[in-house]
Amino acid sequence: MPGVSELYGHVKRMGKALVLVICLAGPAWAAPVALVALGDSLTHGYGLPPEDGFVPRLQAWLTAKGADVAVQNAGVSGDTTQGGLARVGWTLSGGAEAMIVALGGNDVLRGIDPAVSRANLAGIIEAAQAEGVRVLLVGMTAPLNYGAEYKAAFDDMYGDLSREYGVALAPDFFAGLRDVPPEEMGSVMQGDGLHPNADGVLRIVEALGPYVLDLIARTD
Repeated sequence: MPGVSELYGHVKRMGKALVLVICLAGPAWAAPVALVALGDSLTHGYGLPPEDGFVPRLQAWLTAKGADVAVQNAGVSGDTTQGGLARVGWTLSGGAEAMIVALGGNDVLRGIDPAVSRANLAGIIEAAQAEGVRVLLVGMTAPLNYGAEYKAAFDDMYGDLSREYGVALAPDFFAGLRDVPPEEMGSVMQGDGLHPNADGVLRIVEALGPYVLDLIARTD
């Protein structure tokens, strides 16, 4: 008959084995959805304290809505669609599961042919889809500086790409500011007239957020 010390040792070993089995068989905690925001200065948060930029404000909005997501800032000030295409492989290499693509504004500022911009955006989408990453394409709009034909080609390319590649579309990055009267735009924009201030970012996130929530919900 085993002694007390021998019996205790046996029970202790059994207890450790049981704990190990429970740990291995128990449900694993799901990691937050890895969401990358690929964009330019609008995404990066140009001219704002870090906490007031687009990505931190979007993260806070999504968290408040109950989304389990980690948003990575892949915005580079001054970037064009060509720049986004050049670095999309590196951007996706960190394990992204979903990606916001908000590029094109600097293409307009430089007068780049919309056909070139379209090809670059297509390349970004194709790179994401090759990695199984879901995409939300965010549209921009061109002014009439280069004529109606240029504006139509540029504005329409986002919808065309969304249909061609079957990706989600948020038609207008600045949708949250469209109801602001022209004489009051100074209340939501920085002095350069190109970048939103902290209040403007909040309005942009409120309008764009539901599209991002839908993207997260459809991410495997």
